Amino acid sequence: MSIKLRVSCNLRFKIEDASALIFMLRPFRGINQWIMREMYTIKPSVPVIESTDSYGNSCQRLVAPKGNLVIHSSAEVITAAHADFASGLDFVEIQFLPNDVLPFLLPSRYCESDRFGELARDIVADALPGYDQVSLIVYWIRASIQYLPGSSDIPLSAMEIYSRRFGVCRDLAHVGIALCRSISIPARFVAGYLQGLEPMDLHAWFEVYVGGRWYTFDPTQADLSGGRVVVAFGRDAADVPVFHQFGLGCILSAMVVKVEQLDGHLSKV
Repeated sequence: MSIKLRVSCNLRFKIEDASALIFMLRPFRGINQWIMREMYTIKPSVPVIESTDSYGNSCQRLVAPKGNLVIHSSAEVITAAHADFASGLDFVEIQFLPNDVLPFLLPSRYCESDRFGELARDIVADALPGYDQVSLIVYWIRASIQYLPGSSDIPLSAMEIYSRRFGVCRDLAHVGIALCRSISIPARFVAGYLQGLEPMDLHAWFEVYVGGRWYTFDPTQADLSGGRVVVAFGRDAADVPVFHQFGLGCILSAMVVKVEQLDGHLSKV
């Protein structure tokens, strides 16, 4: 089933000194979401260099002059009304993984998977290898780590969140990724929009590679309902920030995110 969504993100910055920034706000191309219309505006108008990173994410690089900077990004997107559920899908042995999946097996800055092996094996002890193991990991995260929007001002690692036992969507995704990688299931971080998210904001979840493709998991939600619009993929949040700023002269003063359904019915795709 498909759904049509309008997603938008408005950012306002106070620029104290001319600053270089790299934004990652445009929806991802090349996956199962159809971008019907898109708008991207920058005030004041400045030259922008568009590029694609090693994961296929769209990046916009610019130098902001002193003063106020306003960024508006919006898109109308047809996407799935809910993520696929596929209990019983098999674990894919390492020798059969596609080359572009292999980086998502390794520890990364915020996902110390080399430190989670014993815990992960205890969590999944009675599950079939593959999708069902990840389902148990997500169930454990939901039972053990509190989802608390607004609780993290700075990115923390999976091990720090495991010790702290609460965090934002980014943090719970990092824990899930670290646990999955520790038992050789490829896992990647996803940044984007989720219909019906409360409170509304840009969102983060993770995907795992089982049964020959990527599947969505989200420890912050009771189920996988609601349309999702992917903006970027990476090993963890370090790869997919809304923006990178270089220097100390740039302050984010406001951020407003919206997700609206454009039609009242679902249709098969």
